[in-house]
Formats: sequence, structure tokens, C-alpha cells
Amino acid sequence: MELKEGKKHTCGLRRPFGVAVMDITDIIHGKVDDEEKQHFIPFQQIAMETYIRQRQLIMSPLITSHVIGENEPLTSVLNKVIAAKEVNHKGQGLWISLKLLPGDLTQVQKNFSHLVDRSTAIARKMGFPEIILPGDVRNDIYVTLIHGEFDKGKKKTPKNVEVTMSVYDEEGKLLEKAIHPGAGYEGISEYKSVVYYQVKQPSWYETVKVSIAIEEVTRCHLRFTFRHRSSQESRDKSERAFGVAFVKLMNPDGTTLQDGRHDLVVYKGDNKKMEDAKLYLTLPGTKVEMEEKELQASKTLANLAPTKDSTKDSFQIATLICSTKLTQNVDLLGLLNWRSNSQNIKHNLKKLMEVDGSEIVKFLQDTLDALFNIMMEMSDNETYDFLVFDALVFIISLIGDIKFQHFNPVLETYIYKHFSATLAYVKLSKVLNFYVANADDSSKTELLFAALKALKYLFRFIIQSRVLYLRFYGQSEDGDEFNNSIRQLFFAFNTLMDRPLEEAVKIKGAALKYLPSIINDVKLVFDPVELSMLFCKFIQSIPDNQLVRQKLNCMTKIVESNLFRQSECRDVLLPLLIDQLSGQLDDNSSKPDHEASSQLLSNILEVLDRKDVGPTAMHVQLIMERLLRRINRTVIGMSRQSPQIGGFVACMIAILQQMDDSHYSHYISTFKTRQDIIDFLMETFIMFKDLIGKNVYAKDWMVMNMTQSRVFLRAINQFTEVLTKFFMDQTSFELQLWNNYFHLAVAFLTHESLQLETFSQAKRNKIVKKYGDMRKEIGFRIRDMWYNLGPHKIKFIPSMVGPILEVTLTPEVELRKATIPIFFDMMQCEFNFSGNGNFHMFENELITKLDQEVEGGRGDEQYKVLLEKLLLEHCRKHKYLSSSGEVFALLVSSLLENLLDYRTIIMHDESKENRMSCTVNVLNFYKEKKREDIYIRYLYKLRDLHRDSENYTEAAYTLLLHAELLQWSDKPCVPHLLQRDSYYVYTQQELKEKLYQEIISYFDKGKMWEKAIKLSKELAETYESKVFDYEGLGNLLKKRASFYENIIKAMRPQPEYFAVGYYGQGFPSFLRNKIFIYRGKEYERREDFSLRLLTQFPNAEKMTSTTPPGEEIKSSPKQYMQCFTVKPVMSLPPSYKDKPVPEQILNYYRANEVQQFQYSRPFRKGEKDPDNEFATMWIERTTYTTAYTFPGILKWFEVKQISTEEISPLENAIETMELTNEKISNCVQQHAWDRALSVHPLSMLLSGIVDPAVMGGYSNYEKAFFTEKYLQEHPEDQEKIELLKRLIALQMPLLTEGIRIHGEKLTEQLKPLHDRLSSCFRELKEKVEKLYGVITLPPNLTERKQSRTGSIVLPYIMSSTLRRLSITSVTSSVISTSSNSSDNAPSRPGSDGSILEPLLERRASSGARVEDLPLKEDTENRISKFKRKDWSLSKSQVIAEKASEPDLMSPARKAQRPKSLQLSDNRLTPFHGSSPSQSTPLSPPPLTPKATRTLSSPSLQTDGLMTTGVPPPPPPKSKPYESGQRNSTEIAPPLPIRREAKVPPPPPPKTRKSGLLSSEPGSQ
Repeated sequence: MELKEGKKHTCGLRRPFGVAVMDITDIIHGKVDDEEKQHFIPFQQIAMETYIRQRQLIMSPLITSHVIGENEPLTSVLNKVIAAKEVNHKGQGLWISLKLLPGDLTQVQKNFSHLVDRSTAIARKMGFPEIILPGDVRNDIYVTLIHGEFDKGKKKTPKNVEVTMSVYDEEGKLLEKAIHPGAGYEGISEYKSVVYYQVKQPSWYETVKVSIAIEEVTRCHLRFTFRHRSSQESRDKSERAFGVAFVKLMNPDGTTLQDGRHDLVVYKGDNKKMEDAKLYLTLPGTKVEMEEKELQASKTLANLAPTKDSTKDSFQIATLICSTKLTQNVDLLGLLNWRSNSQNIKHNLKKLMEVDGSEIVKFLQDTLDALFNIMMEMSDNETYDFLVFDALVFIISLIGDIKFQHFNPVLETYIYKHFSATLAYVKLSKVLNFYVANADDSSKTELLFAALKALKYLFRFIIQSRVLYLRFYGQSEDGDEFNNSIRQLFFAFNTLMDRPLEEAVKIKGAALKYLPSIINDVKLVFDPVELSMLFCKFIQSIPDNQLVRQKLNCMTKIVESNLFRQSECRDVLLPLLIDQLSGQLDDNSSKPDHEASSQLLSNILEVLDRKDVGPTAMHVQLIMERLLRRINRTVIGMSRQSPQIGGFVACMIAILQQMDDSHYSHYISTFKTRQDIIDFLMETFIMFKDLIGKNVYAKDWMVMNMTQSRVFLRAINQFTEVLTKFFMDQTSFELQLWNNYFHLAVAFLTHESLQLETFSQAKRNKIVKKYGDMRKEIGFRIRDMWYNLGPHKIKFIPSMVGPILEVTLTPEVELRKATIPIFFDMMQCEFNFSGNGNFHMFENELITKLDQEVEGGRGDEQYKVLLEKLLLEHCRKHKYLSSSGEVFALLVSSLLENLLDYRTIIMHDESKENRMSCTVNVLNFYKEKKREDIYIRYLYKLRDLHRDSENYTEAAYTLLLHAELLQWSDKPCVPHLLQRDSYYVYTQQELKEKLYQEIISYFDKGKMWEKAIKLSKELAETYESKVFDYEGLGNLLKKRASFYENIIKAMRPQPEYFAVGYYGQGFPSFLRNKIFIYRGKEYERREDFSLRLLTQFPNAEKMTSTTPPGEEIKSSPKQYMQCFTVKPVMSLPPSYKDKPVPEQILNYYRANEVQQFQYSRPFRKGEKDPDNEFATMWIERTTYTTAYTFPGILKWFEVKQISTEEISPLENAIETMELTNEKISNCVQQHAWDRALSVHPLSMLLSGIVDPAVMGGYSNYEKAFFTEKYLQEHPEDQEKIELLKRLIALQMPLLTEGIRIHGEKLTEQLKPLHDRLSSCFRELKEKVEKLYGVITLPPNLTERKQSRTGSIVLPYIMSSTLRRLSITSVTSSVISTSSNSSDNAPSRPGSDGSILEPLLERRASSGARVEDLPLKEDTENRISKFKRKDWSLSKSQVIAEKASEPDLMSPARKAQRPKSLQLSDNRLTPFHGSSPSQSTPLSPPPLTPKATRTLSSPSLQTDGLMTTGVPPPPPPKSKPYESGQRNSTEIAPPLPIRREAKVPPPPPPKTRKSGLLSSEPGSQ
């Protein structure tokens, strides 16, 4: 506190200043152990305010203080700091470091002598430790000043109270240095408390320790004096103590002051009288005493009597006594001081049972000493024997309690070090015998039960007493008396156990539980063999089926005792134990206790396995004879999940391990009949195999698993000798037994714990060193046993093929070399004995098992090589098997190669494509070998791969292969046909139906509605006419209706196709130097596709050229990949020929059901003409034919045939013109149909054609082809030239229409452009009409029409149709002949041949993208159309022109041109299109098979339209005369009969397939 200067202030006061707190829980629990770390303990100050401010606070309590006032008790400040998360310490505090030292004090002083020395303060626990050892004397009294309340008296303000505490004896003499304020403090005589300033009710909570010698305690008391302290020294000196309080440490009854709080009476009076102990000790010290004495208020103490005010003053303390010699319990004290109080012994002995356990254990030694002294000294009175016995039982039971179990060592220390009553055994055993003999006395039941629980320590007292007796007196004449008492006790127990179960079941259970605990002690002073017999009789006295578990546990404890380690005792005990176990494990046992049985058995076997227990061979034999079979059966019958299985298997292993060879042979000789041996071996083999297959022990418990294997191996080898001896010859051969043997041996050999190569090198070495490679041992044994079979071998084919295969697959070279020849032996055996002269059974089985094993991860390249080599070696030496055996060896080798590839890819390759390829390779192998079962299994693997990749179409085609194996019949399904997906069906028809439903749903998901419709028709037929499921039929038809609708309305982007070549030896065999055609995903561009491929082959180098690579690249060790887009060649079904088919239907065939693909590459032939490039520009067109049609079971197929042809410059020119016309026509169509379209693409297209600046096209053709020189050099091209001229002329009416529409959609900005276009066009038209004639198109070509449904359909017009619909002057007499060489021009007359072909090819190559057009339609426009809802709603119809099927499919044929393009001269007359008769020339003439090529090729413009998203309106099919406006799918008017059309010429031998033109088609 602050004081005014000048005044001398009082010194030596303890004032509250502040607190610092740190939580050390984590350090105490050992969670934090960083002795280097320094911890900061923040300091919280209390007195923060001035003296004046404090005064104000007291004067005006209403003013709230924001700081901790200095008169607040330190404890409450402490609690606030603990509760607060942070302290505003302003940098004040302590830095400390802490370390937790483990161990007790002596350990710590020894281990950490650098930290703990003599000067280190040791603070003992305020209370007792968990365990108090005898000799640990302690006598600490902890006193806490809690709080007081003091009247201010005459003062205006409360007093500043200081409490002084000291210790005095009853004479009033001060005990020096008895008080310790803290650990490590010197003792002090007086302790002064903290002074709180002007507080009426100070709270101190200050604890000190009072240490007094034990003998002094009874005479001492604590005295507290209270004094007001003044801040001014002068006044302070004159202050005297204003009160006194005291408390005695010992109660009048001799017990120590009770722990807890005590309210003391504060007395006032003059100082001298206050200091007179004799005077105040007569007064009550505590309020409790005072209340007792209130009635006898003494007047003699007037001058020291409490004043009227004294009741207002109060003072409270708390005490805690930690003493091993002072008790606060009267009854215990009475017992300890029994000699001075002998008449109360009985009372005190009874009362002892009520004393708190913690008091008794503190005084354990004194209490036990007192009990035995009473027993010995009062021996004439038997009552005391019983009371002492009960008291002893009570104390032992107490220590058995979990709370006091730490006192067990104290009790044992007492028994063996301090106990000295030599005759106690007589009395204790007498009382115990009495209790057991009178067990039926219900009043004694609880006492007997308690005695049985305490039996172990009771007997320790009895035996120790007997040992001490013998040590002092030797074996005297009463020797037998002791033995008799033991016999008598057992006899009493036997009688007890034999009584009916209901009676004393608790006592019986206790006897079984606790009796074995006496064995090791009794054995010291009693004959062990006799003791063994006593225990046998005891066990036998228990009726069967009573207390089974308790009995077994009792026997287990007997086995655990030292008794069982003596061979002669075992001779007595073991037969009994085996009897009991045998009864438990008997098949007829109703409720066997497996847990207790296995525990007992394992304890017996554990003892027998020891080296220090005498001879055990006979004991092992006994167990083997009586129990081995029982244990085996128990194991067989027990669930592998049972918690007991491990124990029983371990017991079985232990018995087998302890059996030597003579035991084995003896055991077999114990079986009476041959059938018994068979049964035993069967049981054993099956059980071993089962245990090997289902691990009982954890995989990582290596020692246990290895021990099991080692023991099993030895047992198996022992039993094989029995097999060979008894069951080998022709008469006694046991097929099933041998079969079981082989299967067991193989299961053993292939067990995972023996596959050494799966372990680390260190572990492998360790195992081989300790156990050897057990696989080789058993593998060689299997081989020998097989060859021993002789003529019986045929009985094991094909059943043993799989097991032997497993053996040969073990990656151990010696083992493989030894066992692979068994395969040849099997082939030879079947060849010789089957009567068929072949080895089909063996072959089929080997293939099946190889598939399973390799897929399961076994087998490798070395195995393949070794298998092929060894089989070939053996076969070639054989007279009859040399050829068929060699074929088989190579077949197996190729199968293994496929399977290994498959497994490698499946396991290590993330690429689903590679997985699919490998699956298909394996699939095809099994298909060839007609192994339907395995084939179907792989089909489903493939189906799953597709499904996971969302390749629904391919998944459907895969399942279709399964469906094709089934018939629509009621034949039952062979199991292998079912295979997967748990279809619970019985007939092939049911399964096929289920499959079809699944396939249809996949086709639907893959938007392959055409295929779904085809299958649904087949399924509907079944529903309608075979199973009559009309409900199913209805649902199916609804589904089919939605498929039809989807074809026309739903958006269905066409996939692109890509050719991919894998060159170089770096690729796996199934890709190396092969070309594949891939079907891309929806909207997948070539860039994305090639990127996807390159991620699968990150090391591959992408080739930039599309020319086939040379040998150098193919033989290079690297990986080269070539990737380019190819165009599918459309193949229309015959039913669509000559019919108006909507564009959406055709679109399907443009990209589906295709097997041929084309790629076009421009090149120059001859000198380049600087004036005219066209004359030498040739096209090389490559056609790829794949192994299978797309789509199929894969998204890619290998190219099986490649053909190349060249297209001359003239044919190229015709193609280009065809394309341009088609482009103009369809651009015009779009604009006529959709007025909202942007006019820019049309502007660009028109200006590109009519503007003289770019109008090089016609003049180039004129220079190149329309010359006399060209005709003389190429007379055969006459018709083609005519066709080209006609195509130029055909462009005029189209351009006319285009410019008209352009004029209609004109904007101001475009007017100058339009004017220029118009004038250029006039000049152009004039020139063309003059040179090439006039061609007229029907006027309604560009009108909008309604389809039948009312929606607008945009017709799609192919150029062939344009020419047909126009009036032409070109002759059309054509006889198509085959063109044999790709270089020569076609040899057939007429303008057909390859003229139009290139155009269509080109059109096909243009893909479905507007980007391929030279005109660049602005992106915005394209996107807007793309987003349009009815993107592919085009019902535009194309007249599908006839073609023969072979032409479409056969790769060797050349596609043909439609005859319709060769129109006769007389058609040049102007066309008016008014009457039906006049419209006749418009109808399409009959077509050569060539025509399909024309139409089936995906036309560029269609694709353009598709991409731009303009759905064309389908025209009404009912008005043929309007066909001018329709696409080529329109129905045209009837044709005039024409001579040359009657017989279509045969298709040419070679089909050209459309490919991609690398140069953009020009827009001439």
C-alpha cells in the first residue's frame, strides 16, 4: 500500500501482492517433454491502486472498480486467472523450465543425480500414496487457515487482522520449529498470515505443515492469536492481540483430530491470560465442543469467558492428517491397544469389520500383529479364534478389493518378513475345516464364502506358520496332524461338492475357483503326489454336467501350478484331465465349453513342451490317442469366425509338433480297421486343406503361420507314407483319399505365406534359414506321388490338371522343371488309356485352368518359355504325340502370350482402350477354340469396360455376341451360358429376352436407334407369337415408337473416324506396325483425339506426314504414331434404293454400318504448268477396309486391306465443280428457307465464284481441258469433258437464284457489293451460255414447303439430282465397264465412271463441318444456328439411288457413277415444268450400281447444314411434280422408258472409298 511520506511505516508485514499460474497437466501426463523449452508464467498484480483510491472504494462501495482490488482474497484472484484465457501481465512474470522425472524417489535420485541432490526440496503428497509399505513411517498434519470474521469494535473501519499460528504442549510450552510453510523450508515456530487491509471477513486459504513426533501428538494443540496491525509503526507497536483460538490434535477418546473443517471459538481477554494454556485448554476449542458444553456454562471463567461480542468473531481452519501411526478411528485404536483394553477385544474385533479400509491398510502391519497376538495369547478361548479368523479374512478380502490391490505386496512382505506366529496354522486350519464341514449352516455361508475368497493368503499364513514351526521344532510327532488337517479339509470339500447343485452353488463355485491357489504353498510342506490325488478326487466329486466351466478353469489352474511340472504328479493328474476334456469334446456333448477346454488343453501342452518337466513322451502319447481325433473334429465343426478356433488349431499344431515319428506310427496302429484309417486320413486332409485355405491367424503373424506350415508339412509327409503303404495297390486303391491328398498338398504349396518372392530379401533369407523353402519339399513329394500312381493316373485326369498347374506356376525354377513334365505324363496317359487316341480332356482342362490362374496373377514370360520348351522336348521324343503334342504346346504358348498381355494391361495399364484390345484378343482365341464358357466370361469383362467408359453402343454389340449363342427355344440354359449378372432364368429364350432388353437399352443410350428397332422387332415377334406377352409387347412398341421419333427429331452428332498407325518395335505386339481405324467420340476433333492417344503412349513420337513409313521406322526400337482423319464410305441398305429417304435417316448410314474409309492426298504428275496448275494436279485416294464393321464390339478395328487409286486432273475438276454446285444449291436452299440467316456466307460464296478477280476457275479448265490438244492426247475423256461443261452450265441457274435472294436480303452496306456481283454475273452468264448452253431448273426449287406433320423440312439436294432436275444436252448412253488400273482413266464410255465419283468422295471427305467449306461462315452465325433446338430435325429427303450390295461392301470394287448424270442431248430443250408430261424428263433415269456411291457418300453440304443447325423441311411426298424443289430423296415423276437403262451394267471390280482431300475444294 502507498503511504504518505514522512511517516514511519510498519515493516515485516505479509501483504497480498499478486499471483502467477501455469497449467502443467500435459507435462505431468508426459504429453509434453521438452526440457529445453522455457515456460513463461504471467504475473497478475493485485494492489494497483493508491491508498486514497482504496479509501474511496471503501467509503463509496457504489463506485465500480475496473481493476482487481487489493483486498480481494488471493484465492479468488487465482481462480479468476485460471478461468481467464489471457492475463494482462505487462511483461511481468516468471520464466521456468520443467522436466518430468519417472520413478520413485530413490530411482530418481539415482538416475537424475545431476538434477536431484540432497538440497532438492521434496514435497510429499497431501494424502497417502496408492501403496504404503511397512516401515514407511509418516506423521504429517496439514493445517489450512480458511477464513474468519472479526468485529471492528470501537474502530470506524474493519481491522487489519494478522493470524499467528504456533504449536504448544499442554503445559503451554512452545514447540520450536514445528511449522513448515512449504517444502524445503526450515521449520519455524510461529507462522504469520497475510494481512488484508480493512477487511471484515478475510479469506486466507494458506496451508502449512505441522511436523511433530508421534509420541508428542497426544499432548499438543495448535494456537492461533489475532492481532490488528496498523500502518504506522508507532501505533502498531501498541497494538496487542485481541483474540485467541486453539484446537487439540488428539480427541479425548484417543483418536486423532478428524480431517476436514473446524470452526474454532475466538476468545478475548488480556494477553497474559490468553497465553496461559492450562487456563484456556479447559474451554471448548471448537464450536461443536462449545455446543456440547453450553449447558454447563462455567461462571468461574468470567474474565476469560467469551464476551458478548465474541460470538460475532469466528475463525475456520481445515486439517488433513497423513499418518501411518495416528488413527482417527476409535475401533481400530481399541484393537491396536487391545492389551490395555482386554475386556473390549470381542467388541473391537467385531467392530473392525466396519472400519474404513483405508484406515486398516495404513495400519496393516500393526493390525495383523494385534490379531495374531490375540489369537496366540488368548488361545484358551476358542471364540477369539473364530473372531480373529473372520477379522483376518476381512483384511485379506479388503486387500483383494480393486481399490487396495496395491497392498498385495505389503501383505506378502508381512507374511514372509514380519509374520512370526508358529502355531497359527493349527488354529486357522481348525476354523477353516469347521467352516467347510458346516457349509450347510446358512448362518456361516457368507463367512465361508469370504474365507474361500481369502483362501490363498489364509493358506500362506497357515503354510508360513507351519514352515516357521518346522524351522524351530523340526518334524515333530504332530507332523501327521497337519497332514490330516489338509486331508480332512479336502474330504470336507469333496462332501460339499457332491451335494445337490441348488444348494450352496455359490460356495461350490468359490471352492473351484480358489482352491487351486493353495497348491504351490501346500506343496512346500505336503507330499505333491498325494496332493495330486486329493485334487483328482476333488474334481471327480463334482457331478457331471455341473459347474462345467468352473471345473475346467479349476483344472487349468492346477495345470498352471508347479504340481503339474512334476512328471509323477502328471501321471496322476493327466488321465483325469484327458477324461474331462474328452467328455467336453465328445461329439455327443450337448453344450461343450470350447473356450475353457482350449485354455486347459493349451496349458497342458505348454507344460509338456518345456524342457525342465521330466519325461513327457508317454504323456504326449496319451493325449494323442485320446484327444487328437476329438480336437480335429472340433476344429472341423467349428466356424472359422469363432474366437476359439485359433486356440484349438494351436493345440492341434502343438500335439502334432510334440509327436515324434514313433508316435505317428503308433497312432496309425491304434486304428482297428482299414476304414478307420481312411476316415482319419480323410478328416485330417480335409481339415488341413481347409485351415490352409482359410487363414485362422493374421497374415502378418509370420511365426505362427510358418510354424503351422512346418508342422502340417511333417504330418502330411508322415501320412503319405501311410497312403503308399496301405492304399496303393490295385485292390486297395482309394481314389478319394489320394484326390484329397493331392489337393491338400497343392493348397499347401500355393499358400500365400510360403510364396517367398513376395517378401523382402531380408525376410526371405530369414525364413529360408529357419524353415527352408517348404514349397520345394512338398512339390517334389507331389511329383513322386504322381509317378507312384502308375495305372491309376487316368483316374486323376482331368481333375488333377488344375492343381498340378498351380504347382508348376510357382515361381521356383527347380520346382517348375520337376513338375511341368507331369503335364506330358498326363497327355500320354490320356492318349494311351482313354481309348480315343487323343488328349482332349487334358487339353480343355488345361486351357480352362490356365485362363483362371493367369488372370489370378500367376504365371510369367519365363513360365511360358519353359512350358513350351519342356512340352516340345517330351512330345518330340514320343512316337505318337510328336505332331499333335507339338501343335498343343504351341497353342498353349500362344494362349499364355495372350493371357499375359491381357493381365499386364489390366493390372498395370490405365488405358481402357488397351484393356479392351487385349480382352478382344483373348475373346477371339476362345471363340476359335469353341470354348463358349470362357468366351462368355471375357465378353462380360469387355461389356463392363465399355459400360465404365460410357461406350454404350459397343457394350450393346458385345452383349449381342452372347445373345447370338442362344436360341429362341425352351431349351434349358447350360450353366456356362448364364455366366453373369445373376439372371435367374431357366431357358435360353428367357435369357435371350433379358439380354435383348439390356442390349436395346444400351443401343438407346448410344443413340443407335436403328439397331434398337431391329432387335425390338425380333423381340416383338417372340412376344407376339411365341410367349404371348402382350403387356411386354405394348411396352416394347412404345419404346420403339420413341426410337423412330428420336431418329427424326433428336440431335445425333456424327462421329469422326481416324486412321492411326503404330510403327516401331516399341509398341506391344497387338499394336506393332499395324493401322487401326478409330471411331471418335461425339464432337471429338482430331487434335483432341491424337492428344488422347499420346497420353496413353507418352513416349511415342507423332509423325507429321500421312505417307506410309518406311522399313527403317517400322524396325526402329522407338514408338512412332501416325494419326489422320478418314471418311467413311456410306453403304445404304437395299430397301432405301430409289426411295425418298429423309436426311436424318440417311445421316445414320453416313457414319454407321461402315467398313471402308477413304483418305485423299493431292500430288503432281508431270511438268508443272506455270499457267495452269490444274492440268497436273492428281489425287491419290487410299481406301482402308477394316476387319469388322463399325460400330462393333470395339471403338477401333485393325485395317485388313488397303487399296490406292489415282484420280486424274479432269476427274478432279469434275469433282470440284460438283461440289461447288452442291454448295451453291444448298446455300441458296438455306436462305430461301430461313430468311433470318445472315447473308454474309452467301455474299462470300457468290463473290468467290462470279467476281472476275477470282474467277480463274472456268478459264483454268478451258486452258487445261477444253483444247484440241488435250482431246487429241486423251480421246477417251470426251464424255468427261462434256460433263464438265455441263456442270459449268448448271451453275448459272443456281447463281441466278443466289443473286436474286442476295438482292432480297440486301442491306445498305452490301449494296455496292451486290451491284458489282450482279454486273460480273451478267458477263459470266452471257459467256457461259454462249459456250456451254443454257440449263434451266424448275422454278419451284427454292420455294418453302410444309412436311406432312406441318413442320418445315429443308430438302437436301445433291448435285446428281440437280443435274437430273435440269434440262440437259449431254448424251447419256453409257455402258459401264470396269476400270482395272488406278492410273488409267476409266475405259467405259459415257460421262459416268469416275467423273462424279471424285466429287462425291470429296463431298464425303468434307465431313460434317462448315469449316471445310471455303466460305468462312461467321462464328456468331454458326453458333446461333448450333444452339437451335431442332438442330438435326432435317427431314430433308434424298432419293436414294440404286446400287448393288456387293458394290458397297466389297473392297475390290470401284464405286460407280450414276447413269442419271449422263443425260441425252434431246434434253437441252427449255424446260417449262408446267404439265406432268413436260415434267417427265425430270425423273431420274435408272441408275447403275454406281449411284449408291453417290448418295451414300456423306455430302459436304449436308454436313455443313448439320453443323450449322438449320433443320430442312421435308417436302410433301404426295406431289411428284414439285420434285424440282426437293433433294435427291424426292420422288420424281415417272421416267421415259430408255433402252440403255434396262440392264444395269455389272459393277466394276474395284470400289473406291471416299477419303479426305487435303486441299480445300476450290470454289470456281
